[in-house]
Amino acid sequence: MRYEKIDKNLFIKNRKKFVQHLEPNSMAIFNSNDIYPVSADSTIPFQQHRDIFYLSGVDQEESVLVIFPDAHEEKHREILFLKETSEHIAIWEGEKLTKETAFETSGIKTVIWLDQMEATMKILMAQAEKVYLNTNEHTRANTEVETREDRFIKEIQQKYPAHQYRKSAPIMHKIRAVKEPEELDLMQTACNITEAGFRRLLGFVKPGVMEYEVEAELMHEFLRNRSRGFAYTPIIASGKSACVLHYIENNKECKDGDVMLMDFGAEYANYSSDMTRCIPVNGRFTERQKKVYNAVLNVKKESEKMLVEGTWLQEYHKEVGKLMTSELLQLGLLDQTDVKNENPDWPAYKKYFMHGTSHFIGLDTHDVGLWTEPIKEGMVFTCEPGIYIPEENLGVRLEDDLVVQKTGAPKNLMGTIPIEVEEIEELMNAEKIHA
Repeated sequence: MRYEKIDKNLFIKNRKKFVQHLEPNSMAIFNSNDIYPVSADSTIPFQQHRDIFYLSGVDQEESVLVIFPDAHEEKHREILFLKETSEHIAIWEGEKLTKETAFETSGIKTVIWLDQMEATMKILMAQAEKVYLNTNEHTRANTEVETREDRFIKEIQQKYPAHQYRKSAPIMHKIRAVKEPEELDLMQTACNITEAGFRRLLGFVKPGVMEYEVEAELMHEFLRNRSRGFAYTPIIASGKSACVLHYIENNKECKDGDVMLMDFGAEYANYSSDMTRCIPVNGRFTERQKKVYNAVLNVKKESEKMLVEGTWLQEYHKEVGKLMTSELLQLGLLDQTDVKNENPDWPAYKKYFMHGTSHFIGLDTHDVGLWTEPIKEGMVFTCEPGIYIPEENLGVRLEDDLVVQKTGAPKNLMGTIPIEVEEIEELMNAEKIHA
């Protein structure tokens, strides 16, 4: 892995939190992701399933974690099943985890080769009454592609139909949402790499540059800082393209007078960052662009103050809508009649700000978390209001990653990344002078 070694105590703590939610005499099983094929012998670069990584730190394919706190033998209470490595595999694919390095990574003492899993599972299933299986229950998940986890679930339920089966997802959503200090450090590193990429762009962007060239500059900066690359597909959208919420073609020319919306973030050690900034292609905002930009910034600053312990996300989003309505009225994009006659299910402000303001972030960019409970200290959210005006070829969105504190305003993991109009203009023009 490119990232620095993570202290195994993080994963030991995470497993302890998970075990606290298990019913008596229960076993939980977590599978790695597959290596997904493209065609011929080509594959998509491997990315580990976030749940098994969260609980073990194991970051390779064909790995299985079993947690069985009430197992008769102590050695069976935590087990890692791994594909047996060899000199041949090391030559062709590189080093894989040995039993010793698996323990150093995870803190799990019992490591068994995968070809012995079926025999071991017969012993464990004879003791367990309930089995927790891991399904993808993110509300925005696309589950059309069958995963290694999906295949395993079908197999085990067919082999052992008399057992009681439970879901791990609600537990994982609860415990993954609240970050440990070590996780916040990893996320801060991802944000720092994102900042380095953004600052690199301030001296690079000018009229005539292609959006994909901007993307290339970011990738260069990310890779040289131990990141695997983008945490999600980046949006580099100049002019009217910024009004397309998930614009990812990044194939247009950046033109004089345009504002460029850039929504990107580096990953580090599987943890995501998620930032949006908007900059003038020529280094100077027009007065109108500046007014729209500052309206979005005002909403962002006021919205952040509400990301405190005890807030309910549904209520939070309603309050943000009121803030945005006020700004849109001042910009002349809405009038009082629009607001008076609005549909409560689709308020007037949604014409110009049609997406949500915040989402959980962590091991996934749209991380798991419970929207049915108030937010807690240690949770991390984005804050990303926006205004999109296609008729003006202008879209503005601003976004940072925020850690909920016990008291007071959230901590901004991106607090040192330029966001004020004056600072962005000053840096862009200073960089161009020195270029």
